[in-house]
Amino acid sequence: MKTIRVQFQNAQGYQLSARLELPVDSQPHNWAVFAHCFTCNKNLTAIRNISQALTHRGFALLRFDFTGLGDSEGDFADTNFTSNVEDLMAAAKFMEENYQAPSLLIGHSLGGAAVLVAKNRIPSVQAVATIGAPYDPQHVSHLLKSAESEIIEKGIADVNIGGRNFTIKKEFLEDIASIESRQLIQNLSAALLVLHSPQDQTVGIENATSIYKAAQQPRSFISLDGADHLMSNKADSKYVGEVIAAWAGRYVEIPDPENEDQITDTDHQVVTQTGAEGYTTEIKAGRHRLTGDEPATVGGADLGPTPYDFLSVALGTCTGMTLRMYADRKEWDLQQVRVHLNHQKVHAKDCADCEAKVGKVDEIVREIELEGNLTEEQTQRLMEIADRCPVHRTLHAEVKVRTTLKK
Repeated sequence: MKTIRVQFQNAQGYQLSARLELPVDSQPHNWAVFAHCFTCNKNLTAIRNISQALTHRGFALLRFDFTGLGDSEGDFADTNFTSNVEDLMAAAKFMEENYQAPSLLIGHSLGGAAVLVAKNRIPSVQAVATIGAPYDPQHVSHLLKSAESEIIEKGIADVNIGGRNFTIKKEFLEDIASIESRQLIQNLSAALLVLHSPQDQTVGIENATSIYKAAQQPRSFISLDGADHLMSNKADSKYVGEVIAAWAGRYVEIPDPENEDQITDTDHQVVTQTGAEGYTTEIKAGRHRLTGDEPATVGGADLGPTPYDFLSVALGTCTGMTLRMYADRKEWDLQQVRVHLNHQKVHAKDCADCEAKVGKVDEIVREIELEGNLTEEQTQRLMEIADRCPVHRTLHAEVKVRTTLKK
């Protein structure tokens, strides 16, 4: 995904730090805003994984730091739940003025409670997704129990949360106590997706039940079985992103892919994009989106096939399609073609039919299974036709790659 560093101003005049993440073709069909958890920041690994899954489906996503957190200006001690909602509204306004108004809000933990409140103040939003969110913002006060009496008595206290010290004022407690959650959720004029883990030790699963019961239709619930509150397992956050993207597609407007001008700004058949970290690569081939990567053993995230896997895929799919077309034209009873492929580097001296005699050469071993009521003659002919598939011919022909710098 393409990441752009941006800043926007909140209601108090502070500059809030954000990352705007775009799909590989830089032409998103919808825009989303992500609200992080209490005392977290936009760079939480789980948020990046969710964002990647969404951009892979054609969404753009803005993840930002609330006032006084991460790289944003301001003093966290002067913030409260209401100011978080105002920051969300400022983020939506920034997107509307500079890109496109958001149609999707996503919130994690207390950020989930914030998007439930902010939605009805952001008319463009058509869908809201919460992850491990409390039904009542006042739930967060359990994190402050050790200092709650001091906060009430002195008006302020330092609280250790997740190994870091934060200054909490009495106004924060008063603010979260004033929120009427049930009415706000009942009046939510958008589709709602509630995602929550039954094993969440920070925000209990009963909160998801209360949110779901209070909401009107359309509403959906997904159990994140086995996940912890921060989704520290990569597989959990990746799953969350994929689920949200698929679900939101039912409730936001997505342009007709038949109109290619709406979804791409390039006349190339394939566009790939590799980011600043790791090897995960987004791929757009025509109207289709894929992911390429490298195995964890060489520093990749193993989120997709390797480049050589794709090369073998090209040969395998071309072989199967070519045999299918030939058999159909001949009206032969070919029920199924299964192609097994392995790519490897072999020493030229060990390759009897290779032109090169030194160094290593690329070798693809292809094994073809044919199912159907075929004669021996028909089977032999299909094996000959396999070598005539266009990709096979390309691999055996002279290929030139001409590289230019795109400006």
